[in-house]
Amino acid sequence: MRPAWLWGAEEDADFFLPDDADWDADLGVWRAECDDSRATAAVLGLEDTGIRNGQPCSLRWVYVHMIEEYARHNGHADLLRELVDGAVGW
Repeated sequence: MRPAWLWGAEEDADFFLPDDADWDADLGVWRAECDDSRATAAVLGLEDTGIRNGQPCSLRWVYVHMIEEYARHNGHADLLRELVDGAVGW
């Protein structure tokens, strides 16, 4: 099962949770996707390539891209945490 589409119209890209959102089920889907990705990557080398947008793309590039994406979103999570607990700075 793939996660449901979570975004509104592309022109505004507002995030919303569907009425039937289920944290445990959604977390299970995410964990299964992570397990599948790890199993796929485990048999590949960093310089092995696949196709992304019609162009060759190495596993190394995928790893770096995912690190960058997580880093960007961790910053968003930190802003939300600051709103909850009021702690800011180092």
